[in-house]
Amino acid sequence: MPIKVLVVDDSALIRSLLSEIVRADNELHLVGVAPDAYVARDLIKQHSPDVITLDVEMPRMDGLTFLDKLMKGRPTPVVMISSLTERGSEATLRALELGAIDFVAKPKLGIAEGMQAYAEEIRAKLKVAARARMIRRTAVERPVERGLPIVGTEKLITIGASTGGTEAIKEVLLGLPADSPGVVITQHMPAGFTRSFAARLDKLCRISVSEARDGDRILPGTALLAPGGLHMEVARSGANYVARLSEAPPVNGHRPAVDVMFNSAARCAGRNLIAALLTGMGKDGARGLLEIREAGGYTVAQDEASCVVYGMPREAAEIGAAEEVLPLEEIGPALLAQARRRGSGNRV
Repeated sequence: MPIKVLVVDDSALIRSLLSEIVRADNELHLVGVAPDAYVARDLIKQHSPDVITLDVEMPRMDGLTFLDKLMKGRPTPVVMISSLTERGSEATLRALELGAIDFVAKPKLGIAEGMQAYAEEIRAKLKVAARARMIRRTAVERPVERGLPIVGTEKLITIGASTGGTEAIKEVLLGLPADSPGVVITQHMPAGFTRSFAARLDKLCRISVSEARDGDRILPGTALLAPGGLHMEVARSGANYVARLSEAPPVNGHRPAVDVMFNSAARCAGRNLIAALLTGMGKDGARGLLEIREAGGYTVAQDEASCVVYGMPREAAEIGAAEEVLPLEEIGPALLAQARRRGSGNRV
């Protein structure tokens, strides 16, 4: 049965473009279009859509307020239509916190041409979102483990994620103490959004979080996020780990790609490496996680029940890349436990 799609946007042009994109795929069925939240509410009651596209800026009731009400009253997969601005990226991250599954960035110029260029990506995201697991998480204060023998620069935590990953990464990082080993993160996200995501995490976490720059040292108590549109590799500079950025071709259809980060980290950190592969569509990161395990590092994948999309972790589990498969809430403590077991680290 085709996936029922409802388009909600105050722009007649965007409504028309999205309608055309949906109608061009036999696996999708457009059940309606709405210019505002109130019309959308009635159409949701009438058609019970499988997935909704939602704009942030709408008249009468903004998209975030509508999304919050929807998730509390009638949870439905939502793909946000976001603008490539700082304000748009902040609103998108808030939407993901409220329960949106994914987002599509509108081009700043040439909207009609730009939306058509991303037509296949939009359709793919709608299909994934329609089948995604709706997870409404509430903030839980967890005690932060102290007294870990992790002072030093040898040990390294690497985290990869895609769809559903912004909230999963946040949950893992919130549990890390200020003296955590250095962390590197690749989250599939376009340029313009990673800086806002890093800044948001930095305000919430005990460790310092920033968007990586080429040559940044990876230090204890800090986390570096791969910038959208650039691969991030881990390299050695003397006794230190540093981040290296590149515009090399996409890997597994992504730039940044998790496999690029994992593979490079396995080469230069080996058994000092502690790696987690979180929720996401596709298989990016699975082979890299296997390389880390074969190099002597610790590897964990998120379990199906706690994933928004059980794609990347499933692939990792199936090829034997994950030493453990754990619920999201257990991954942060597992990373810290490994940091304790590995003592002061080993030079490689």
